[in-house]
Amino acid sequence: MGSTSVPRICRWQLTLSLSPNFGERRDGATPDIIVLHYTAMPDWCAARDWLCNPEAEVSAHYIISEQGDVVQMVAEDQRAWHAGAGSWGDITDVNSRSIGIELNNTGSAPFAAPLMGALERLLPEIMDRWAIQPERVIAHSDLAPGRKIDPGAKFDWSRLVRAGLAISASPKAAIDLNENVFARDLAAVGYGTGADMDVLLSAFRLRHRQGHSGPLDGWDCAIAADLAARFPIAKHGLTS
Repeated sequence: MGSTSVPRICRWQLTLSLSPNFGERRDGATPDIIVLHYTAMPDWCAARDWLCNPEAEVSAHYIISEQGDVVQMVAEDQRAWHAGAGSWGDITDVNSRSIGIELNNTGSAPFAAPLMGALERLLPEIMDRWAIQPERVIAHSDLAPGRKIDPGAKFDWSRLVRAGLAISASPKAAIDLNENVFARDLAAVGYGTGADMDVLLSAFRLRHRQGHSGPLDGWDCAIAADLAARFPIAKHGLTS
């Protein structure tokens, strides 16, 4: 399986709790995506223990508690088991191309300020080490529409955008509603094309238009078009 040691590579306090649930990245891949999750568990220690339980067959590279504790469970150069059957662009083995970060939150409450502060310290270091751009910091729900919803509607993406750690759209006005063009633009950004439109729209709004509901509208289309124009996934060669 490769190295089982995790080097202390952060420039700030980091705790180690090694998980046996990992393997080597396939085909010599290196991480170029960061996937954010929530634990869906109130007790972060229980979540950590589950991610380190060999019977669980799941893991992540890091978990961050509500108090801002950062625990590394898998070395960044190894393949953690966090993305499942999801895809991003043409990549179907997201685990081999990503770093997974679990955030302790049930999904029903805002994310704690110490947790968000710790995430803002951790992300730049990972991004610097692997030359990961802000547009490749994504949600679990982005790569698995309909199957996953984390980190969910309570996650403050705008905070990461302000810190230069994620992206957002900035359309000047709504545009004509066109479902086919909307789906094409989502695919250009990285969303899969196999899901129903309602499923894609829900996943898209969890990330880029939180709190909005109802049928597809011109603002959804404008946001998707802006993202596709500025952050096409092909620019980074994200292919399998």
